[in-house]
Parts: sequence; C-alpha cells; structure tokens
Amino acid sequence: MALVVIVLDLKLLKGVNVGPMYWSKTLIPTLKESPADAEIISHKLLIRAGLVRKLTGGLYTFLPMGLKVLRKVEKIVREEMNRAGAIEVFMPALQPPEIWQKSGRYEAASDVLFKVHDRARKEWVLGPTHEEVVTTLVAGEINSYKQLPKNFYQIQTKFRDEIRPRFGLMRAKEFIMKDAYSFDADDEGANNSYRAMYDAYVRIFRRCGLVALPVEADTGVMGGSFSHEFMVPAETGEDFMVYCEESGYAANLEKAVSGLKPDSTGPDEDRSALPTEEFPTPDVRTIEDLTKAPFDVPASHQIKTLVMMVDSKPAIILLRGDHQLNEAKAGSVLGSTVFRPAEPAEIIDLLGAKPGSLGAVGVSTVPVYADAILEGATGMVTGANRDGFHLRNVNIARDITVTRFADLRNVEEGEPCPQSGLPLKIRRSIEVGHVFKLGTKYSEKLGALFLDANGKQQPCIMGCYGIGVTRTLQAVIEQSNDKNGISWPVSIAPFEVCITALDVGDDNPVFQLARKIHAQLQDKGVDVILDDRDLRPGFKFKDSELVGFPLRIAVGEKGLAKGGVEFKPRDGELEIVDPEQIVDKTLTWLREHNTSLDRSMDQD
Repeated sequence: MALVVIVLDLKLLKGVNVGPMYWSKTLIPTLKESPADAEIISHKLLIRAGLVRKLTGGLYTFLPMGLKVLRKVEKIVREEMNRAGAIEVFMPALQPPEIWQKSGRYEAASDVLFKVHDRARKEWVLGPTHEEVVTTLVAGEINSYKQLPKNFYQIQTKFRDEIRPRFGLMRAKEFIMKDAYSFDADDEGANNSYRAMYDAYVRIFRRCGLVALPVEADTGVMGGSFSHEFMVPAETGEDFMVYCEESGYAANLEKAVSGLKPDSTGPDEDRSALPTEEFPTPDVRTIEDLTKAPFDVPASHQIKTLVMMVDSKPAIILLRGDHQLNEAKAGSVLGSTVFRPAEPAEIIDLLGAKPGSLGAVGVSTVPVYADAILEGATGMVTGANRDGFHLRNVNIARDITVTRFADLRNVEEGEPCPQSGLPLKIRRSIEVGHVFKLGTKYSEKLGALFLDANGKQQPCIMGCYGIGVTRTLQAVIEQSNDKNGISWPVSIAPFEVCITALDVGDDNPVFQLARKIHAQLQDKGVDVILDDRDLRPGFKFKDSELVGFPLRIAVGEKGLAKGGVEFKPRDGELEIVDPEQIVDKTLTWLREHNTSLDRSMDQD
C-alpha cells in the first residue's frame, strides 16, 4: 500500500490528470450582468466568469476556475525564483510589533497595519510584508561572509488595512504576494542579486503572457537606494507611467523627471528688478481665480504655497502655479512619510491669512522648500499673507528665504525627455511587481550582521522583491479581454481547452466522440474540460468565451456532417478538423501559443 501511495503522489506532482473533468462536476457560476460595485473591466469579468466571489469589501473567495489560474501563476513564479537561486521559506503572517518598532516602520506604515490582540491583550501585527521577519531570521542564523549570498522567498497571504478597498483584487485587504529578500556581503554582490531578480521578473511576466514594463520607481516607506516597478499599461490603472519610446526612458510618476529647466518657466525679466508690490485680490481663492480678468496672471507666473505639518511641525512647499505636488518626492525632501496638509486654523496661526492669500515672502521661522523649476524665477505673483491681497514682482532669490530647492512636482505630458529631449508620454498602468535595493536600513536596525574576511562585523546589504500574485492574475484579465469576456494566455488559463459537446447523453454518438477526444487530450497532458451540460449550443459557446478558454473544440452533428469537429481558438478563426487529426492539431497549436514552454526559459 505504501508503494501505491508513492506512485500516485508522483503522478500528481507531474500534473497527470487522475480523472475526467466535466463542467457539470465543478463550479463555474457565470453571470450575464456585471455586479453594481465592479468599476473596471477586470473586476467585472472576475465575477461574471465565476472566478471569485466577494465576501465583503476587500475580501474574496477563489472559486475553482480562479484558483486554477492562481496556482498556475504561483507555479511560474516559483519556477523562476528557484531558477534564479532563491530559497523558499514560509514565514508567520502574525508578527510581534517589537520588530516593526525596531525598524521604525511601526509608525511610518501605521496607516496600513492591521493590529490585533490575543486573549492576554498582547498586541500583534498582521504582516503586510516581511522585511522585519526575514531580517530577524537572518540575524539569528547567519554570522559569516562564507554563508552569503542568500535570497529567501515565500508565496503567502498578506494583509493591508486599505481605507477604501476597490477594483476587486487590485486593492484588497487580503491578497497573495511573492516576496523575496536577498542578503549580500558587499555592494557588488547586492547589485548582482538585484539584477538576478530583475531578470527573473522579466521572465515571470513574459511567461504569464503579460506585457509588464520595468520603470524607475520611488523607494517610499521601504527605503533603500533604488528600485524598479513592473507596470502593466491599462487605461483603468491607478498608477501612471512616464516614458519616451525613442530613448527608452521610463519611470513611474513618483520618480519621473523631465528635461524642463528653471529658465524655461517664462518669468517676466523686465520686472525682475522692481520691488514687490501689494495689490488687492478680493474673492481670489485659487490659482485659477487669479488667471481671470481683471488680474490675468498666468498660472505659470504664480507661486503656489502649500503648508504641511511634518511630524506635527510646519513646513512650506512652493510650486509653480500650473504644477502639482508629488507627495512621494515631497516625503523624500521633508525627510518623513508622515505629513499632511495643515488645517485652516493652523495656517492662520502660522501665516496670519487664510488659504488663497498665502505666500513665503518674508517668512523666516518655517523651513521653505521650493520646486527646482522656481530657482531663479522673477516677476512672479504670490499671496501677501493678508486676506484678499497678493504680491507682484516677486524675485525668488531676493524675496524668499528658501531652505532647499528640490524636485517636488509631477512631470507633465509633453515635457522634454531627460535623455532625448523629445516629448514625454504618460499613460495609466497597474503595478504588478517591485524590486528594491534596500541597503543596510533593516540589517543595521535588526542586527543582521556578519564577520567579513578580516574578522570585522558588517551589516548585510539587502534587497527586497515583491510580486502581487493575485494582482497579476487580474492584470492579465485587464490586458486580455474583449466584448465577449476574458482571453487567457495558454500558460495560465484555467483550462487550455474546452470541449463543447453539442449533444449529451451517454448513448449519444456525439457525446461519445467528445468524451473520446477529452480522454485522448488528457492522456497527452493537456488541461482540458468537457462541457457536458444539457444546454443550448449558443449558451455554452458564450460561457466558453466569457471564462476565456484559449481553445474550444465543438463536437456536434452539423460539424460531423461537414467532415469533422469545430476547432476555434478564442481569438482566431473557426476550422473544421478531422476527428482523427484533432489531437495532433491541438497539441501543435498549444505549443505554438504557450508562452510558458521551455523555449522561453532559454531567453535571458
């Protein structure tokens, strides 16, 4: 008996089917209409195609078809991580807050942390990520350079207290992520580890049939020296990608820079030597108000004044009137991720005026951070810190004490590329992966130290690499769909082939042929489902297209009368194929269209 069990397990490990898969024997609850709370196409199709069901906001149950896709994505991720030399572990989701306090993220990431208490009223954190846990592990297990490099990864459920869960799996409270963490003895080794993960990510997304573009990214609350995001272009994405096709420059909006120079702001040089002059601006509350008659001050000639509270202390940020603050860049310049716009009462106490009449001329008790585009600007207009009044002829260098000039704004479409000088483009996108070079931020704070070749204690140089597995699944749907439903890549489709029996019943010749083809394909290792439901052909065809099976084989009397069975790729033309040739044709087609076959493994 023990030997039999071992043989069966080996078959399962090889992916051999152990029995026929019939539509009527599983659960694929398709819907004609989209749920009212589904805002984007991928969310709608997740529900309509019967992949998931919502339990409550941000929490979803994976149904059989969704779970099959999820497992196939995980399999690709696992294969590529192993190929890149990473070591799989599995860490606790429940984490002690002390390690988050040591890293400094207990407060910095408090807005996303789920904090729970056990029966003894001890506090715990539900992990949104595992830098603290894995660094604590390495601190206890690795003490010599001879044990490095190491890269540990896991595929696990994460928890984030999203203030507004939306878009299905895109922004959920509970999700599945692959996270990996590299530990190296020197900077060269850390760069090599980073490159290995970067290349692995390129292969992972390619094998999933997903167009995901690597772009420069901000390190944010993670910290570190540099990072890249893998972005999926999508009109409904919540992120923005800035790029130049000619030069290859690409960055997310939080990191993007342009070639726009301070001298291209268009200041009025003829007024640069004139003294500041106060003038009345009744009922002016916004930049837009000041652009209208009788004032007619272009937004590019105005200074926008923002008052921020940084760790309960005020700071002023100055932007050109037609530019928007980039909060990620501001956080880097302010030296904190914990900042907010000041309340009206706080602003009045600080500057003596209400929003709409604010400026930094003559301010000396508060740090003033100005966007780099304003450096050297003259002839500008700003608030006079007196309600209903503004100042003209403002010369930045002369009239405002600037603590620091820095890049604080969002790049805008059409600005020159920093590499080619050609107009930049911006498009919406979905982040599916992120790689960071963390440096020693966590290893120093959590004690992940080792003895180098000279016997000197050094902190490990770390990298962090995440892939949103559930988000990747939905991003594929967002990228691969049409008016009829999902169009899965072969590599991660819930089933590669759907055989649609147009007549059913054990004694029916049509159904017998359908079962025969099903069995033959299963024997060849094809992931195939047989639609054995006693429903109208049109209804079954619509379900097949909605769920998105890459290939449909329809067996019916009309087709057989024409000499064969219907061979219909999801995005291709229908053919009539001899039943004796259908298996070979199917195998050939699947191999040609599967982005996850071995041929792609050899392309680095």
